[in-house]
Amino acid sequence: MRENLNFPAALTPTRWRILIDRVDFARQDPFHEAMNMHSGRLSHLGLLRFSGSDGGTFLQGQISNDTRRLAAGEPLLAAYSNPQGRVIAILYLVPHSTGILAIVPRELIAPTLARMRKFVLRAKVQIDDATDSMALAGHHGLDSIARAGLPISDLATGYREVDGIGIARQSADPGRFWVLGAAAALEARGLAGNPLDAPAIEHDWRLADIRAGVPQIYTPTSELFVAQMLNLDLIDGISFSKGCYTGQEIIARTQNLGRIKRRLARLRLPGSAWSIGESVRLRDGRAGRLTELARVGEDCEALAVVNLDKAEGEEVVNENLVGAELPLPYPVSVPA
Repeated sequence: MRENLNFPAALTPTRWRILIDRVDFARQDPFHEAMNMHSGRLSHLGLLRFSGSDGGTFLQGQISNDTRRLAAGEPLLAAYSNPQGRVIAILYLVPHSTGILAIVPRELIAPTLARMRKFVLRAKVQIDDATDSMALAGHHGLDSIARAGLPISDLATGYREVDGIGIARQSADPGRFWVLGAAAALEARGLAGNPLDAPAIEHDWRLADIRAGVPQIYTPTSELFVAQMLNLDLIDGISFSKGCYTGQEIIARTQNLGRIKRRLARLRLPGSAWSIGESVRLRDGRAGRLTELARVGEDCEALAVVNLDKAEGEEVVNENLVGAELPLPYPVSVPA
């Protein structure tokens, strides 16, 4: 099974080991084993397109990861931050033939687009909302992609494009794949899923993000967290050697001084009346703020940015105690 995942040959042994460990963790999770994950169009996400000769160069000065990897045909996870180092949006970047495509929650497309356009200046780059002109689907595993007649044997760098349909490995969770292209093309190959399953498709993708410890930012949490609080340094979402970009000074200082007092954690919450951006308090007194949610039975699984230090509490809106803190598929450092 492991060899069928076609891990990127360009990855270092350390990154390769991390990717394999994440897949093994997903297999060991009883819920992953029991659940029939729905694949298809992800209606809660949208697409920004960066076209023009300076697209990669422009993004290099805006985001936390090294866009030269896109030129090598590798999908990329990155943070787009404000000058204070607070994450405005998390971008999943794909080197599509029509331009670099950035996967962002729909609700953040307009504000992110407007903000980035202010910095174009003389750069030869066009930024537009491609949500309506392109379709985005999420697929769990390669079986449905193979059934669609698309090649899957040479995803050496994590990206392949055929007839305008791009297949990109979800860089922080290698068992899942983005599929991007014209809506008619995806529908013709059976990659768009059943529209009646749209709520289930979104739910399963968001739950898979939670299980993999993959962060997301929505409107209630935009500009609240430095990239390391979202564990982006642990899942290859930050380059510390690429040079300057917006927010880089704060992110680099946080890393060099080791002042990371909050981290992303996976939680199980009692009941389902929770919302993104809401505050919670763990049984040991630590406080956190919810960043992602998915219902599991009568309860919820969630990601939250949580204080590492038990003594560092904060005022909470909801005093409900979480049921449990659940493991993540990668190590998270805690204070001594």
